[in-house]
Amino acid sequence: MTPDTATLSSAPGTTPGTTPGSPSGVVPLATIWDTYTAAWQAPTEAARQELLSRSVHPDCHYADPLVHAAGWPALSAYMRDLQQQIPGVHFVTRQFSAHHHKSMAAWHMVDGQDQVLGEGVSFGEYTPEGQLLRMTGFFDVPATA
Repeated sequence: MTPDTATLSSAPGTTPGTTPGSPSGVVPLATIWDTYTAAWQAPTEAARQELLSRSVHPDCHYADPLVHAAGWPALSAYMRDLQQQIPGVHFVTRQFSAHHHKSMAAWHMVDGQDQVLGEGVSFGEYTPEGQLLRMTGFFDVPATA
């Protein structure tokens, strides 16, 4: 099994190596990560909440050099604020590796015109049910004017 197709160990009532909620029973960590990163670009609060519900535990903890957000409401507000500051901002995962309910993603942050604004690395920790519980991002903080 390659790192980008790693799956979670079995949850109660599932076949070993699968997570609940998928027609095949298998949810790769990369798919969960992609769903989470799509929430950063969601055009509405409802769309963002739908993506978060599919990928992130309600009691999640997010941290980066600028903020610590606990729970969906705080994380969603941070995502909304970033979209208001940089319309069309989104993240492009350049590399993804995973094992033992943990992942590492190297990414570019790009604007609405697909211009790279920055790069960083994020680490994720997943529940046995396949939801992100902790996300920690590392990037250089832009100098203030």
